[in-house]
Amino acid sequence: MAWRCGRFLFDWSQRRAPIVMGILNVTPDSFSDGGQFAHRDAALRHADEMIAQGAEMIDVGGESSRPGSEPLALQEELDRVMPILEVLKDAPVAISVDTYKAKVMRAAVDLGIDCVNDIWAFRQPHAIEAVANSQCGVMLMHMQKDPATMQFDPHYEDVVAEVNGFLMERCVALEDEGIARERLAIDPGFGFGKTVEHNMTMLAHFHKFCMHDMPVVAGLSRKSSLGAITGKDTQHRQTASVAAALMALERGAKILRVHDVSETIDAVKIWVATQDCL
Repeated sequence: MAWRCGRFLFDWSQRRAPIVMGILNVTPDSFSDGGQFAHRDAALRHADEMIAQGAEMIDVGGESSRPGSEPLALQEELDRVMPILEVLKDAPVAISVDTYKAKVMRAAVDLGIDCVNDIWAFRQPHAIEAVANSQCGVMLMHMQKDPATMQFDPHYEDVVAEVNGFLMERCVALEDEGIARERLAIDPGFGFGKTVEHNMTMLAHFHKFCMHDMPVVAGLSRKSSLGAITGKDTQHRQTASVAAALMALERGAKILRVHDVSETIDAVKIWVATQDCL
């Protein structure tokens, strides 16, 4: 399996380790670190820290998608993310923009950003066109409803089958528009319209998302489900986050989207060492 991601080709025929993707929220209101990196200098310092700790990707987001959040104006999102992306575009690691707005995608792609990560799975108007004529990686995530309403009584008959089916439908839609499968990565969307039980069911059966010859993203870092189980607030969920990431890795995850890069890298190193002994 290989994933074309802008300047980079991640080839798991040549590597064991997953990609550790560091989260960089340049927002005042994200659920875990809102406000910490809203200023340009703080954001860039944090990006440098995560790269030094071993992150192979940095995911830059300018709009919070926490449960109950309201949409952000286009220009405000551009003002938040573009100055950061302009500095990071030549970084020695892959740079991703976390957005669902086609105009933000297009601006980032024109800048040379390596990946677009879309919680709406490119269902918004003109989103597919914004990435079609490029070589950027494309991350499609499942979300039931929208951020403002997604946690109002989410319901599934079979959460794994329904999420899997949605993601495959979206992959076909992008492929039909000329986007090569080697550019696609899928994300089941932990916490996006799911209960604690839904999230744990998806984690237990994560291997079922990994049957399509494309990398699968595990994004459980500091999520409220981990807090519900452990009783810890967002700033004290590092251990639970690393444990969840390792469980997803054991079940086939190729991309770990995390806040706590150093701790996750250490855990991945131990996992890789054990794989080398099999």
